Amino acid sequence: MCYRKYSDFLKEKFGEKVYKLPIKLDLTCPNRDGTCGYGGCIFCGEEGGSFENNYGSIKSQLLQNKELIKKKYKANKYISYFQNFTNTYMPIDDFKESVRESLIEDVVGVSISTRPDCLGDEYLDFLEEINKDYFVTVELGLQTSNYHSLKKLNRGHSLAEFIDACIRLKKRNINICAHIIIGLPWDDDLDIIETAKISNVLGVDEVKIHALYIVNGTKLGQMYKEGEIETISLEDYKRKVILFLRHLNNDIIVERIIGRAPEENSLFCNWDTSWWKIRDDIVKIMQENNYCQGDLVKGE
Repeated sequence: MCYRKYSDFLKEKFGEKVYKLPIKLDLTCPNRDGTCGYGGCIFCGEEGGSFENNYGSIKSQLLQNKELIKKKYKANKYISYFQNFTNTYMPIDDFKESVRESLIEDVVGVSISTRPDCLGDEYLDFLEEINKDYFVTVELGLQTSNYHSLKKLNRGHSLAEFIDACIRLKKRNINICAHIIIGLPWDDDLDIIETAKISNVLGVDEVKIHALYIVNGTKLGQMYKEGEIETISLEDYKRKVILFLRHLNNDIIVERIIGRAPEENSLFCNWDTSWWKIRDDIVKIMQENNYCQGDLVKGE
């Protein structure tokens, strides 16, 4: 394979396929309630990055999704995935209770989606303990290494907070997944390359790549309607993803190279093309040109 696939990594680690079970909690974000800003990231809709689940108890969500996935894929092992908004932005006792409740039968790991500026030591200390018996991953929204773009996105943090979070997670041997958006209107090829390099030097374990998804009712959606921004072409997205992968260390796991998103309430979503077709096209281009992950990393 021309890049290191997440599914292959999990199969190597656990001896069989492992599937994520999404969990959706009634949460918010410090970038929405005034702690570090208002309005949230300009691309973030009211679902907070999650559209696959309905609210309910953690156990009920897990059991429902587990039943569906087990029936469809004959799965036996799972990762509990706290997906929406900022999952470390709750009282520490609530956080501990939520994580423990997610450790149902056949769960071998926990993924926590959060912000790099919301990782207090007590949360990390708890996750370090859980990591002794379960495969713990903290998913951090970097999006881009361009701090000017981060400001335009109203992220409420800079590149420095991401670097700090990675250093502190590494000290505790907790797996790090960085979320990256390819196709931001303010980023050029050098930003793409720099984001890969930052991931390399910080020892990021996984990356999750998304195309820019524009939701109606967001600040980004309004900018798109008013012609303040333009999306890149599908062909340019493929080129930029390949550029990123070729500058990414070949031992970093690639969880995805294009995100899935609902077309409902969207103004722009994956060029009206199936995510799997875009993924397959990227793989085909890389194979035809003998490109592979990390082949442009100096010293490789």
